[in-house]
Amino acid sequence: MNTPTALFESSLSQLNLRTRGKVRDIYDVDAEHLLIVTTDRLSAFDVVFPDAIPAKGEVLTTVSNFWFDKLQPIIPNHLASLRLEDIISDEQERLQVASRAIVVKKLTPLPVEAIVRGYLIGSGWKDYQKTGEVCGIQLPADLQQAQQLPTAIYTPSSKAAVGDHDENISFEATVELLGAEMAGRVRDISLQLYNTAAEYAKQRGIIIADTKFEFGLDDAGKLYLIDEALTPDSSRFWPAEQYQVGISPPSFDKQYIRDYLETLDWDKTPPAPSLPAEVLAISSQKYQEAAAKLLAD
Repeated sequence: MNTPTALFESSLSQLNLRTRGKVRDIYDVDAEHLLIVTTDRLSAFDVVFPDAIPAKGEVLTTVSNFWFDKLQPIIPNHLASLRLEDIISDEQERLQVASRAIVVKKLTPLPVEAIVRGYLIGSGWKDYQKTGEVCGIQLPADLQQAQQLPTAIYTPSSKAAVGDHDENISFEATVELLGAEMAGRVRDISLQLYNTAAEYAKQRGIIIADTKFEFGLDDAGKLYLIDEALTPDSSRFWPAEQYQVGISPPSFDKQYIRDYLETLDWDKTPPAPSLPAEVLAISSQKYQEAAAKLLAD
């Protein structure tokens, strides 16, 4: 999965660029399909960095596709049957994005990020220390940092535009946004996806501490899993053999980058600082190691 250079930005002359997100470049294919290219761009604290992490986009694409396939019995996903060869005739352009591009159905994204937490860490741990709650959900007393929760909890957030920060919202707020039935479906499916994936990953030496899902609707109102699924970008992955209650475990995900950024004199607003080559290389290695563990037979 190693690549000699990182892809910061894709360039496809045959397709119309619809948008560049924090990590993904999205192109129009036709009235019913999009091409999503997962670049090696790094986004942390909702800020896009000037440096890219080699192989990151390939890892995210490979891992997402793996989970899309594995979790299809729970919910359909946005992957389409069109191949890259069907829409990009130029071989060089096709090679540029070959291992990091997917063709997907055009769907209407829901305005909610579905976050599931199985362990007490990150902002959830900070909230718990102050209030005994995580996103308004009361938890048992005397839990420790990184402790597994009695049951996984659903803590949705609003979607932010590039450069803005996502905000935690209550389940009741998602009911206002989506309607009671859809809000309940998104919550229940998110918990089912997380619990299924967490059990699988643990057997392969990875603890999925928390994760984020996104969903979309087709014209008939059918719900799909979209964007990415259970990747080192959208989840906290911990090596099971190093897990220990009471401390923040080492991770396979971009938490390594976040931890490094916390040591800098940076206020988490643009412009983002440049990152040392060593930090980028170690981060790339962590992404690839996570994929190797998850995809091992």
